[in-house]
Amino acid sequence: MVAVSIGSNIGDRVGNLARAVKALARLDSNAVVSSVYETAPMYEIDQAKFLNAIVVFTSKLEASELLDVFKVTEAEIGRKKRLANGPREIDLDLVWIDGYQSPLGAVPIVPHPRAHERKFVLEPLNEILPGIVLQGYGKVERLLMSEDLQGQSVDKVEDASILLSSG
Repeated sequence: MVAVSIGSNIGDRVGNLARAVKALARLDSNAVVSSVYETAPMYEIDQAKFLNAIVVFTSKLEASELLDVFKVTEAEIGRKKRLANGPREIDLDLVWIDGYQSPLGAVPIVPHPRAHERKFVLEPLNEILPGIVLQGYGKVERLLMSEDLQGQSVDKVEDASILLSSG
């Protein structure tokens, strides 16, 4: 299994997420999608709020091949190159691969190197994969209790049906 974080804060945020879900479902028609969460931006805070979700699916692709698929999908949805951690039409991040941790120096790094500090990743991940362990960081439900995450604004706004019926 593979977990991917999807997010958008420019344009038709719901439509952008729905298009990403549709693209990922081409890899596995049994993909599972979390609820949609509205979240405050991190790192570069002077920008619009994001909509975020997690998509979980099965794939035989290597991590680097998945990353290539994600970059193509982002381009198809219209992502423009901007400031790092800035606004974006769509963002797909490889968060987790079941039973896999990247060797030192590998690209991409799995689990995602900042997943453990991002409530907008951990909350929907815990929703659809309760009990999940991020290799090297521990159980997601324990990570969610971290004081560092308590100030992060993450609000469930819709169930997954909005992404499955849009796009």
